[in-house]
Amino acid sequence: MHDQSRRRFIQSASALTGAGLLGVSARAASITTRLSRPPTGPVVIASANGLAAVTKAHELLIGGADPAVAVVEGVGLVEADPNDMSVGLGGLPNEDCIVELDASVMHGPTHKAGAVAALRDTVHAAQVALKVLQTTDHVMLVGEGARAFARQNGFPHQDLLTPRAREAWLRWKQQLNNGDDWLDVDQRDWDLDTNKAIPRTTGTIHCSAVAASGDLGSCTTTSGLSYKIPGRVGDSPIIGAGMFCDNTAGAAGATGRGEAVIQSCGAHAMVTLMGQGMSPNDACQAVARTIAERSKLQRRLIDERGRPRFDVKLYALSKAGEFGAASIWSGGRFAVADEAGPRIEAAAYLYERD
Repeated sequence: MHDQSRRRFIQSASALTGAGLLGVSARAASITTRLSRPPTGPVVIASANGLAAVTKAHELLIGGADPAVAVVEGVGLVEADPNDMSVGLGGLPNEDCIVELDASVMHGPTHKAGAVAALRDTVHAAQVALKVLQTTDHVMLVGEGARAFARQNGFPHQDLLTPRAREAWLRWKQQLNNGDDWLDVDQRDWDLDTNKAIPRTTGTIHCSAVAASGDLGSCTTTSGLSYKIPGRVGDSPIIGAGMFCDNTAGAAGATGRGEAVIQSCGAHAMVTLMGQGMSPNDACQAVARTIAERSKLQRRLIDERGRPRFDVKLYALSKAGEFGAASIWSGGRFAVADEAGPRIEAAAYLYERD
């Protein structure tokens, strides 16, 4: 380990211990402070569901694509996948059984952003957000305005609710209240195959990229919290929360409990820390610690040991091509593509799962 990396390891471990949050194994501690080697070409990172996204974005960057365009094209593969229930087609609906999408994109060289929120009937929310960035003087369009903008720009109308997502919503609806007129599984006379776990997600896909030139682009897109109150907007379309990019420092994003990320300005905080010289891994951990500490102010969000009942995963990429990720709870992973090829890596964490 180089002297500089060793100093960062000691400082990071001391900070964690001082905060009372070092619930990690020795192996995990080494992960939390590992720095990637300086790249010889583009680097792309994403949430764990983004292996195909980083692969495509990396290929596009090698071919000379703009980093913002590359990440949007990459996440488009996930948006169009009906088997990923956290984003785009097949995403889990709100409590009225309507899929609403959120997305944001940021372009490092111009420091310009575009976003959409509560967008219905359009698969590629990230592409619509990119159009906002490229063709308007606005940053965010929401609801009916976002849907009209999508139609005006040629994005086709498409029902996002798949049979699988509709079935999940029905199971959730039927089991909300055992005193309503929906029959719970144990009340039925018919032996139907409905006694399945109800899928829930706070999932998303985040993707950030740095080109060989050092220019950055970043994107986050999601169908949001499953069975949410209609109109709820999470962190994904909010610049500085679920996604942020600064061409002088780096790019960052988040997945997980959006409300917690919004209230800590998560992505902006990570990029600011990288701009001050902190490594991406350490920046992710610092923001994870902040979120964990702030959760203690809302008693319903913590367990009997004062730990968050939720998870947040944070991703960061520096202008120099260093990358890192951290989550509140162990088990987090992320995707990366660089000169070594596309792969999944383990993320640092604060707490070991019981």
